[in-house]
Amino acid sequence: MRLVKYGLLALLVLLVTLFLNFYLPSKDVVRIVGTDVKRMDVVSRDFVEEGDGNTQRNTRDVRFVNAVWENGKPRVYRNEETDWGFPWYFKFDSGNVQAKAQNLTSTAENPKWVVVTHYGWRIQIFSMFPNAVDIEQVDGPGYTPIPWFNIVFLISLGALIWIVLAFLMRLRERHVDPIVDQFEEDTAAYREAAESGAEEIKQQASGLYGRWQRWLDTWRSKEKKRYPRR
Repeated sequence: MRLVKYGLLALLVLLVTLFLNFYLPSKDVVRIVGTDVKRMDVVSRDFVEEGDGNTQRNTRDVRFVNAVWENGKPRVYRNEETDWGFPWYFKFDSGNVQAKAQNLTSTAENPKWVVVTHYGWRIQIFSMFPNAVDIEQVDGPGYTPIPWFNIVFLISLGALIWIVLAFLMRLRERHVDPIVDQFEEDTAAYREAAESGAEEIKQQASGLYGRWQRWLDTWRSKEKKRYPRR
């Protein structure tokens, strides 16, 4: 039972970690090589795939920002507004972000390095693209962004969890534990009373059996006197 408990707890921690890793902002230092707009089939807010023109689906134009890492590997972002919905980035300026990306487009001979703030993952098999939230130019690929928002958010989340757990522990000590202790005491008292009653009944039954046995013995003795053996 304890193994199952720890397994469920580990699964919960893993799911929360993946959730936070997906939706908290991340920062990439990349070089923008171009922008694009494609007509995409929209599966959900975070899943899009390129349409083939033969099927009728929910489609829309999706802006993309194409970039490369310092080592030359590609990195593609989508650029969509989040509006008022979840996740609450309140992004209404996808056009401005696209204009920044176009202005900061550069070549390998004359590179411009930028920090792209985004959320989400790039999973090619599921047509998932991270959503670019902001773009800022930096000095070079060696720039190390500090995720201040994530630091403050995680510290605040940890403090909130600690406060809630402390409150629940105090609530348990004040209200739940006394009830459990009283229940255990009552259960022990009932068990002791039941065992005592069972022992008393056993003794009474033993006494009745003894009297019954002695009464039978008296009849046996009378029979022996009346019909002695020859």
